[in-house]
Amino acid sequence: MKAKQLNIHAELIESCLENDRVAQYKLYELYSKAMLNVAYRICNNVEQAEDLVQEAFVSAFRNLRSYKGTASFGSWLKRIVINTSLNYLRAKKIEFEELSDEKHPVVEDVNFDEQELNVDRIRECISQLPNGYRVVLSLYLLEGYDHNEIAEILDISVSTSKSQYNRAKRKLKEILTENNYDTGYAG
Repeated sequence: MKAKQLNIHAELIESCLENDRVAQYKLYELYSKAMLNVAYRICNNVEQAEDLVQEAFVSAFRNLRSYKGTASFGSWLKRIVINTSLNYLRAKKIEFEELSDEKHPVVEDVNFDEQELNVDRIRECISQLPNGYRVVLSLYLLEGYDHNEIAEILDISVSTSKSQYNRAKRKLKEILTENNYDTGYAG
């Protein structure tokens, strides 16, 4: 049995369970910007990300009794935002290219020299990636999921997750290079 996490917003969550609108707004204010960033990285559209975050918060408040405290509230909410965003992409028929390791061996990491690349420039380049690449890259690199978790979330194979991630990094390097952003990668 998992131990409960220390939740710094436990009192606020208790008030939300009692349908306290002020408490709900406070919780929304605490998490909305971070959740907007998560949704945006997945759907690549600010207005749609805002709608998805609203939808996720409504779902979270409706299902708040199911929050058991075994993870932080932010982690629980982030999972709802990710699932809401992925459901949106599925409805748009996002496709992941299924590849076998035999025909398309997984090439390990394309490394970027960790020099000064402007965060806004990188975000802009990431937004230019095809949906499948961007989603896997975001879930792995930015959200911290491993390939097994991504495969389960997206209903794809682990090798597809790995290949999409590696292809995303190569494509991102190409975009950065095309935009004259030196990646420091020599091969």
